[in-house]
Amino acid sequence: MTGHDEGAVARLLARLTVLAAIGTVVVLVLALGRGGLVVIGAGLLGLVLCAAGVWWFVAHRGVVRLFGALAAVAAPGAVLVLFAFDGLWLLALILCLCWGATLGCARAALRRSGRERSMRAIAASRPQRPVLIMNPKSGGGKVGRFRLVERAEELGARVILLDPSAPADVAALARRAVAEGADLLGVAGGDGTQALVAAVAAEHDLPFLVVSAGTRNHFAMDLGLDRADPSRCLDALTDGEELRVDLGDVAGRAFVNTVSFGVYADVVQRSEYRDDKAGTALTLMPDLLLGEEVRRLDAQADTVAFSSQQALLVSNNPYVSADEFSGGGRRPRLDSGELGVVGIRVEDAAQAADLAVRGPQSTGLTVMTARRVEVTADTDEIPVAIDGEALRMPTPVVCTLCPGALRVLVPRERPGVVAPTPTMNWRRIIDLAFGRIARTTNGHTRA
Repeated sequence: MTGHDEGAVARLLARLTVLAAIGTVVVLVLALGRGGLVVIGAGLLGLVLCAAGVWWFVAHRGVVRLFGALAAVAAPGAVLVLFAFDGLWLLALILCLCWGATLGCARAALRRSGRERSMRAIAASRPQRPVLIMNPKSGGGKVGRFRLVERAEELGARVILLDPSAPADVAALARRAVAEGADLLGVAGGDGTQALVAAVAAEHDLPFLVVSAGTRNHFAMDLGLDRADPSRCLDALTDGEELRVDLGDVAGRAFVNTVSFGVYADVVQRSEYRDDKAGTALTLMPDLLLGEEVRRLDAQADTVAFSSQQALLVSNNPYVSADEFSGGGRRPRLDSGELGVVGIRVEDAAQAADLAVRGPQSTGLTVMTARRVEVTADTDEIPVAIDGEALRMPTPVVCTLCPGALRVLVPRERPGVVAPTPTMNWRRIIDLAFGRIARTTNGHTRA
């Protein structure tokens, strides 16, 4: 489809967005005397009570935790019962459908308009002496289950298989491989191991191969790689292309995904966390959020100051939402040259409800981008989680980004590549709908 056609479709979708929004308002106005305000009011009240219940459940113990769990479950259930009892379920369904159509058309319009561009791939030559470091325990044994060693050796790679019983310095192994003539470094393992070897590859300007053999594989996901079958990542050795992506740096240590400070970083420090993540978090959260162990962080993101944060997350390029705290976020690009910054400060049920209702506009949540973040605290050192790995670092801790430092070799066919989900921008939707943006050419928008 040509740029002109894409622009026409984007304008059509933007106009449909406006029509769907108007339809939502019309339905609500017509239903004012038939329970429209009850639907909106009850829905918001249910959301507030559910958010408050979640806060009580997470931040307290005993009877208060039990009450919070009941509130979190009962609030939305009570709203549904109210709608059914008063005969408002059809109106509520129509309003939800109208608003869902509005959001769907809006996101599709923004995606078509070319505002968010994907990473650009360039042709890559086939490596002659690739070296891959593989962790047989990573991802529950994916290296063995998918025969990654045999597959890599068939494609001409030398494999360094780590010994699970003897911890190894993977960065040192990577440097030795470079000294012995490797022209590509790769890792089949978790994101923490990926980052250590990626730093060596970037230092020597060598291509880097990601094999999605970890547990979550966030970096592989945002590169569009196949996380269900890591053996497909090895196709890059024979039919690959190259992406130039940014590499994060925290106090001299590389990271490919995120650096977490505060509550999450405190939780992952505990030895029992690996065996029981949810149970450990629920046990520790009351003390970490409100108790004697609560830790407050201050930060400076470029010129913006954060004060008394309970949790702070710095990411290698921004996520399209704040869902990275729950592992649900995605980064449409890894080459923007900017860090993503998310700060959370929630101290009671009212602030939790405000966060649930207002989202990014809440005073408890700060979302921005920056090129430098400095984190401080009232202690000499603080816990830090780097790509999920638990460390302690002396304060202040500085996070920066090395734009385009990493050459990543990826297969030409990547099933995980999706059209980026753009950040909602209502002003841009209006501009598209009324023809204030002409069209998109070569990834650039002309007004």
